[in-house]
Amino acid sequence: MKHELEVDGKFKFVEIGEGKPIIILHGLMGGLSNFDGVLDFFPKNGYKVVIPELPLYDLPILKTNIKNISTFIKEFIDTRGYKDIILLGNSLGGHIGLLTTKFYPDIVSGLVITGSSGLYESAMGESYPKRGDYDYIKEKAENVFYDPAIATKEIVDEVYKTVNDRNKLIRTLAIAKSAIRHNMSKDLPNMSQPTCIIWGKQDNVTPPNVAEEFHEKLPNSSLYWIDKCGHAAMMEHPDTFNEILYNWLTEQNL
Repeated sequence: MKHELEVDGKFKFVEIGEGKPIIILHGLMGGLSNFDGVLDFFPKNGYKVVIPELPLYDLPILKTNIKNISTFIKEFIDTRGYKDIILLGNSLGGHIGLLTTKFYPDIVSGLVITGSSGLYESAMGESYPKRGDYDYIKEKAENVFYDPAIATKEIVDEVYKTVNDRNKLIRTLAIAKSAIRHNMSKDLPNMSQPTCIIWGKQDNVTPPNVAEEFHEKLPNSSLYWIDKCGHAAMMEHPDTFNEILYNWLTEQNL
């Protein structure tokens, strides 16, 4: 992450640009820097990009779940006075975006999900690394991407550090279990916001059929594929991702 975090009360975040806010929701093992490509492109093209630090490890253990994280996002939006927002989430962040849209539909004008959980239980099961030796963690991190070289030593080190921190591991498991409980299958047909679904064709974590099911169930959705791409399209193919998203936003007048 190239930008310093701003602080407003209990919220820590990056905010760049002017215009309609795109609020980015990172994943369970994903850092804010995963969205550097989005952060470089969209502020130059008429949007304010905001990345809040999600309270994955800060809530009391009994309140560590995705519903409370979506409440946190609503409080953040209210505190900052953002209007007419677009939510963009990867993996668990996509799930939180979906849940926030379900609970607070009036504040969301558009939704973007990529490699999102919410339908596919295994996405929050075997996909995130458990405690283990470094080589095991490295293999699991590399499996997230089509090109394993994207899993740099810095990324692997951070995941290894997280899963070997007992406090963080307990909360990681609590969030994963809450994600499984909050399956969105029955909610999606009632969510009418324009939704952009961008998916890697070679996503091993949330396979392509998951994207197709999201597209089938969300009544106002568009589905786009990126080839030679795994679970984090905005990292592996940032230029393609940005082009797809910018064109979709233009088509939707968002």
